[in-house]
Amino acid sequence: MDAVRVALLREVLAGTGWLGATRRFAGVLRGSVVSHGGGLLLVGTPEYEPWHLAAHLVDEAAWSGTPELAPTLVRHEARASDPAHLAVGLGRLAAARRGETLLVVSPKDPEAPLLERVHDARRAGATVLALGPDEGDLTTMAHESLAVPEGTDLDLDTVQHLVSAAAGENALPTPRAQRRFRDRLSRLTDQLTAPPPARW
Repeated sequence: MDAVRVALLREVLAGTGWLGATRRFAGVLRGSVVSHGGGLLLVGTPEYEPWHLAAHLVDEAAWSGTPELAPTLVRHEARASDPAHLAVGLGRLAAARRGETLLVVSPKDPEAPLLERVHDARRAGATVLALGPDEGDLTTMAHESLAVPEGTDLDLDTVQHLVSAAAGENALPTPRAQRRFRDRLSRLTDQLTAPPPARW
């Protein structure tokens, strides 16, 4: 979807609440990756891989001068013979650490194997964002989520276009003091929920 179509879509959606919701979510996404210098992991489900969102975020990263928005697409069926940008498998989630952001895109609450990997990434310190389901374990686990309930005027693909376009917009930086407080609060939460250190 090009910039003209996104602009038309925004015009149609003016006053519905969707623009504010997608901009807020995109702001959280952008703030998370920019404040940590990158490290955006993007994953879907075996049935729904968000490769289209990955491509749009790469474009937005280039156009906005915000390279941190360019994601690593994590795939369920990645093969070593795939091109490099499509060859990252689920093992990458096990390596997720503090300072990285994991964006999970799914039309419904994912199955247990993916949820377990997302939970492990969160416990390791990654910021988890969810786009798609309006309830369930993923929404509960995420630091921030944007629900796309079934039966609405928008589908998940369209909302992804709005989010990627909003993430690439040049926004005013968050005031430094607020960012520091949120970072301290996030660090404290991660410390309190982290597993105890291993003893040898």
